[in-house]
Amino acid sequence: MAILNLRPKEECKYDCVSLGEVMLRLDPGDTRIRSTRNLKVWEGGGEYNVTRGLRKCFRMNTAVVTAFADNDIGRLVEDFIMQGGVDVSHIKWVPYDGIGRTVRNGMNFTERGFGIRGALGVSDRGNTAASQLKKGDIDWEQIFGKEGSRWFHTGGIYAALSETTPEVILEAMQAAKKYGTIISYDLNYRPSLWKTIGGQAKAQEVNKELAKYVDVMIGNEEDFTVSLGFEVEGVDKNLSKLDTANFKKMITNVVKAYPNFKATATTLRTVKTATINSWGAICWAGGDFHEATLREDLEIFDRVGGGDSFASGLIYAFLTGEDPQLAVEYGAAHGALAMTTPGDTSMASLKEVENLVKGAGARVVR
Repeated sequence: MAILNLRPKEECKYDCVSLGEVMLRLDPGDTRIRSTRNLKVWEGGGEYNVTRGLRKCFRMNTAVVTAFADNDIGRLVEDFIMQGGVDVSHIKWVPYDGIGRTVRNGMNFTERGFGIRGALGVSDRGNTAASQLKKGDIDWEQIFGKEGSRWFHTGGIYAALSETTPEVILEAMQAAKKYGTIISYDLNYRPSLWKTIGGQAKAQEVNKELAKYVDVMIGNEEDFTVSLGFEVEGVDKNLSKLDTANFKKMITNVVKAYPNFKATATTLRTVKTATINSWGAICWAGGDFHEATLREDLEIFDRVGGGDSFASGLIYAFLTGEDPQLAVEYGAAHGALAMTTPGDTSMASLKEVENLVKGAGARVVR
């Protein structure tokens, strides 16, 4: 019996549709945000990164639902999205007032960190077009009913952007359920987004309600605790040592509380320095646990987007009918590869992911 009852590919235009904000990422490279004289630009957003990875690395048909202020910054981000092959036909364009008083586009300044200096993100995303989306703004009947999508992905970053974004997510989830679309949700807790709107308590209130509609729940080492209230035994505040047995106990409690979860997946990262992390993952599906290869002392070039790339690898494997063990291996391998290159989005190929899953090393390819 299949763990996920997927819609037939032939009846759907899309393999996966994501909902979330896409920002302009400004990257100082090897220097600091506070002192740089040059910034390289990319696009990035927690939910979008997943569909971008599915399209660019795994060659799935994907679309993003978001909104931009209609100015040259918004069109620049759209151009990046088109370069990644993600369908832009469901982007909502909002007239720009010339100054950003009523609507603007989000920016995310991100430095990678090195050694003892951790990565740093400074968001400038208040009053953005995507955060102002409201229930009724998006034609979900068109997306899930007329065009069709096998999978829908969104997450806790978008849920934190305003009072209205959780309502947009809920509306999308209800439409997806109506047409048999699998729903995944990445808890992706960001303290900076929640701190002025109720903090962790508000995050749990929102996420606990949305979790009732989710088929595949995804999170990192701390997301299930801060976003859903499930404690992990034996974990200190710095997450200096991660025992998979304790995470499995926590997940067992999670799936009892949410019997609608058909699968859950958790990335496990021990941060030794900004550039040396241990990286692994576990997946619960069909009543059993599956553990990815643990990569001790993985060298990190740019950690941002690693979890999103994990999600896209996991989803790809499920969409192609692979078993949960291979799914968590694909996710962990894709996330590891994504952290070897700059920017939020993956530059890996399917062949590279497959080879890493099979145990390939890092010898030069000629």
